[in-house]
Amino acid sequence: MFYLIIITLLWAFSFSLIGEYLMNLDNYFLVFIRIILAAVLFVPFTKFRGIPLILQLQLMLIGSIQIGIMYLFLYHSYRFLSVPEILLFTIFTPFYVTLVYDILVRRFHFLYLISAGLAVLGAFIIRYNNVSENFWAGFLLVQAANICFALGQSSYKYVAENNQEFDQKEIFGYFHFGALIVTMFAFFIFGNFEKINPSPLQWGILLWLGLAASGVGYFLWNKGATMVDAGVLGIMNNALIPAGIIINITIWNKVENYTTLIVGTVVILASLLFHIKCKNLAIYCIP
Repeated sequence: MFYLIIITLLWAFSFSLIGEYLMNLDNYFLVFIRIILAAVLFVPFTKFRGIPLILQLQLMLIGSIQIGIMYLFLYHSYRFLSVPEILLFTIFTPFYVTLVYDILVRRFHFLYLISAGLAVLGAFIIRYNNVSENFWAGFLLVQAANICFALGQSSYKYVAENNQEFDQKEIFGYFHFGALIVTMFAFFIFGNFEKINPSPLQWGILLWLGLAASGVGYFLWNKGATMVDAGVLGIMNNALIPAGIIINITIWNKVENYTTLIVGTVVILASLLFHIKCKNLAIYCIP
């Protein structure tokens, strides 16, 4: 639990740093640099002998999804949404964790559709006077990022718990190596090489995001995920939201309409509470 709290506070600053200082740079470049820094950080700790190939591949696949593909979706969403909106829309991550698990065990909660619908209504309220195609594109990008993050957390927890004979610090490098492969190909194929000239300040932010937020951050977060139950993990996923929004409003004061933000937030929180109740009330469909 301690690890999750510390990283929540660490990540709370990351959203605003990206949105305020890095958006004039190429998205693929930002993600690639962030991941390569994290991967380099873990090279000295990584054990390259005696680790089963299947475990290496599992961790690489998890990393490629949880932070490789996830970051690609997330960074693109900054083109369409404000930082508070991005943070708020990450509230769906626990829903996706549960949904993925239900798919794996071949069952489905019908009432979860209602909780998802309420959440979308809350998103609509926040931008009711400026709902555009671009807004929904940003909203869907954040949801894609949420799904990747949820898949990665659940998968890493499962794999780590079934391979406890290995020191997580010695195998976590494979997690970053998998993400590096994905982001490297994405950058060289889709990147805009005319927008890869960071200023000294931007390089400083990238170093912080790569080494601290991604490198140390994801290791401690995923390690913490193996030390708590799924319920606590879901709660800590959403603890990032108020922390990040408070920092963004306090330092940069970027919210244009506090009324719609508050009302929409209440609706989304209601959807989350309804979702929690659904765990006990929902009717199952077992194929």
